[in-house]
Amino acid sequence: MSDEVIPAGIKESLGTIVVIEDDENIAELVNLYLVNAGFRVLLAKEARTGMDLIANERPLLVLMDIGLPGQIDGLEACRQIRKKDSVPIIVITARGDEADRIFGLELGADDYVTKPFSPRELVARVKTILRRTDGLRDESGEIRSNGTLSLDPMRRELTMDGELVVLTAREFDLLEFFLTHAGIVHSRRQLLDGVWGRGWFGDDRTVDVHVRQLRRKLGDAFPLTTVWGVGYRCD
Repeated sequence: MSDEVIPAGIKESLGTIVVIEDDENIAELVNLYLVNAGFRVLLAKEARTGMDLIANERPLLVLMDIGLPGQIDGLEACRQIRKKDSVPIIVITARGDEADRIFGLELGADDYVTKPFSPRELVARVKTILRRTDGLRDESGEIRSNGTLSLDPMRRELTMDGELVVLTAREFDLLEFFLTHAGIVHSRRQLLDGVWGRGWFGDDRTVDVHVRQLRRKLGDAFPLTTVWGVGYRCD
């Protein structure tokens, strides 16, 4: 495998996914399963090539290893991508790198998988995120409002005092869930089931990271109460 971009699955597909992974075996395995699932896949071995792909190809989703070689690792690439783009990002980490997983989420990643991982589980997570970013979770198209916040599930846009607020896919889904179930206390596990899906396995603290991000972006406009020992409630 060369350092250049490697296109695969170029026939008619569900859409393009960019995979940034320097391990050739993992990259080829992920490529095989995604192509078989109907996606067009573009592979890159380092961050700069992958970021150029994202800018030029406008993919549906990005899969990115945190431990990339070169001057820009996966965490820095995630930070730079989020400055310009809200494309969903799933980061790939080593099993013991909990701090990197949390930091990746804080930088704007929507989800993570740990090595070694099941390719089928990875494809399932990709499809779950894409179903939500396509606006299929709320077929009614009802715009949800809470004070100065207005959330449009069909356009997947949030405005605060009339100004557009950029959210990641997971942040949008979590906020929509809170607004839809206002006044009800949900545990972290219930939030994971409702937003990430019942088949999702991972650290419950993933919820806390996304809550912190929403609070940072929305401030007092996000009326969320922490119910200690239980979970969260949107007032």
